[in-house]
Amino acid sequence: MTARRAPGLLGRFSGIWRDALALLLSLTDQRTGNKAKLVAALALVYAISPIDLIPDGIPVLGVADDLLIVPAVLAFAARSLPAPVLMQARGKVARLPRLPRLWPLLLLGLVGVIYGLSALLSYLG
Repeated sequence: MTARRAPGLLGRFSGIWRDALALLLSLTDQRTGNKAKLVAALALVYAISPIDLIPDGIPVLGVADDLLIVPAVLAFAARSLPAPVLMQARGKVARLPRLPRLWPLLLLGLVGVIYGLSALLSYLG
């Protein structure tokens, strides 16, 4: 009998990335209510946003934001979705041959945040 090892950091990140993809797929399902869509969309935006609740410059607490808050927000959003929708989306993600690359999504999020901040500054200025 062999003991199962706990997943490493990469394994945990892969699980979070799979859940985020499942949330993204759930947003397009007609069985998902508007409130659940809003919660899931906000969770995904926070997860890819370079702006954190706790800045990364704070030695230990800044990383804790990424390691604790983002998975918690994604889990909360997943609980707001109808169970059959989430199960079907997770099944679709599980059938993917490999996970999509994260860089295009991060770049898109960064562009969106910069655009939003510049619009806000021009409105205030």
